[in-house]
Amino acid sequence: MLLDRFDPFLAEFDRITQRALGTTDAAGMPMDVIRRGEELIVRFDLPGVPADKIGLTVENRLLTVTAERHAGYGEHEQVLVQERFDGAMTRRLRLPDWVDGEHVDAEYADGVLSVRLPLAEQAKPRRVEIRTTPSATGPAQTQIAS
Repeated sequence: MLLDRFDPFLAEFDRITQRALGTTDAAGMPMDVIRRGEELIVRFDLPGVPADKIGLTVENRLLTVTAERHAGYGEHEQVLVQERFDGAMTRRLRLPDWVDGEHVDAEYADGVLSVRLPLAEQAKPRRVEIRTTPSATGPAQTQIAS
């Protein structure tokens, strides 16, 4: 998924394709992306996943989250329906150029992995000073020193 544009049609197509093909690239790891000031926050739902079974890397502008969870069933239990993910899954996001991939940090609480992606310095708004010059067609300005 590419973060620097959002097309609802493509997002819906991606969701349907993943369900039909049975991929776990996004189906078991829903996320929200929000902008807060000069950073993006990406929150991944990972209920029941121990913190030591979560991996997070940034390489070549690609953010990769891996998670592993195994359901524990007793010897005399028979699974009738299993919709929650079981096993390993991966989610990858292509980071736009305007995100500072060197200063990504993350925290995990209550089954939610929150990843902070700060904006790169060159992407932050900056004030541009406007210089004034005397008009070539206007009257000459003289400055009196006091």
